[in-house]
Amino acid sequence: MSLTDSIPNNVDLASDPKLLRALEKWQPSFLQWWRDMGPDGFQEDLIWLRTAVSVDPDGWAHYDYVKMPDYRWGIFLTPQKGGGMIKFGDQQGKPTWDQVPGELRGILRRIIVTQADTEPASVEQQRMLGKTAPSLYDMRALFQVNVEEGRHLWAMVHLLHQYFGKDGREEAEGLLERRSGDKDKPRILSTFNEKTEEWLSFFMFTMFTDRDGKYQLASLAESGFDPLARATQFMLTEEAFHLFTGETGVDRVVKRSCELTKQDPNGDARAQGGIDLPTIQKWINFWFSSAVELFGGEISSNAADYFATGLKGRYKEDKYADHRALEGVYSVDVLENGKLAKREVALRNALNEVLRDEYVDDCERAVRKWNKTIEAAGLEYRLALPSRRFNRSMGMYAGLHFALTGEPITAEEFEGKRSEWLPTPEDRAFVKSLMVPVTEPGKFANWISPPAQGVKGTPIEFEYVKFHGAGGDAE
Repeated sequence: MSLTDSIPNNVDLASDPKLLRALEKWQPSFLQWWRDMGPDGFQEDLIWLRTAVSVDPDGWAHYDYVKMPDYRWGIFLTPQKGGGMIKFGDQQGKPTWDQVPGELRGILRRIIVTQADTEPASVEQQRMLGKTAPSLYDMRALFQVNVEEGRHLWAMVHLLHQYFGKDGREEAEGLLERRSGDKDKPRILSTFNEKTEEWLSFFMFTMFTDRDGKYQLASLAESGFDPLARATQFMLTEEAFHLFTGETGVDRVVKRSCELTKQDPNGDARAQGGIDLPTIQKWINFWFSSAVELFGGEISSNAADYFATGLKGRYKEDKYADHRALEGVYSVDVLENGKLAKREVALRNALNEVLRDEYVDDCERAVRKWNKTIEAAGLEYRLALPSRRFNRSMGMYAGLHFALTGEPITAEEFEGKRSEWLPTPEDRAFVKSLMVPVTEPGKFANWISPPAQGVKGTPIEFEYVKFHGAGGDAE
């Protein structure tokens, strides 16, 4: 483990001068991108951040105040285990690869680039949120997520530089040239071009979109390409905090909504300066339906190829008995003559849907938790996930219309319910109107409850951000 190199790492960069020079050449471009597109207005402030200093699960993170541009972004892979075997697909039982098989070079580069592109995209989407943070606790959480997305970018760029030569270097440069929402050079996946202009969307993003990342990374952590598997295994260690931020963030908004609903004579949380539960439901509908698209088409030959060649496994592949998936079938709901019908497809062609099942189950667990918060408050309202068929723009449901519960409806019926099911411009304007910054330690905006505890044993009143200069950058 080298923490004193220009790029902290545990991949022995010093022994490969050519690779080290290439990454050191990319580093200033990354830092310029960070200053241009990272958190706006807070680059000179001291943020209490954790930094990866090892891959030891008992103490991999070091906490201290740091200016974000000085953050020690590094390259860390879980330790290599000798004699690794590919667990699945047509390559099952064969040794894992330390180099890229020539015939898989193009497809593997596309997988890595697509994953890598999501990391800077989310930072760009969230760059203005610090200015309206509901507390220093939440501001620190935002910046922690941001710097770790930057480190995940480094993990993927290292793979591109080390294993893909000139093509990889060009792809790494492209990752810093695309911009979220740019009409000429947008990010690759549509979800990462959505606007994230207020904190309810940030919590939904880290709850639903980052949770997709968990399942994508977990399936890549099974890869027969050992460096990719080890890189994503460590990325999952950091990703857990991002999911915690989203799931608990939504729960805190729900809790405060319940409190304000009960305080108001008419049961109107909005009248008390909060976000009402029906509005929270609309945000769930929007962000969940956007995130489920990230798993790809319900029937996919690409997914079958990734599995067959040993590039991408299933979530926790070890739990399956059949690692070749040659015999099984999967039932997919298709629309025929205006009605839903079951179609059985070869299991390998349905692996996107198998992964989506795991994701939906995880999201439903979180919604049950939020509903327990509502139940404890004595309110009857309940939140729910929409059907995975709702509001889709890709896959077999693209161009079709479904109710929240998944029944097929006409385009006219959908449009008639749009304002009830999805955020309206008025809803978005109202939520944005609540986004007033709170920068006094231990204080929180009216629309969100404090967390149950502080970070890493610190009190909630801890000064998680120390602003540079009189008044701070948050003003």
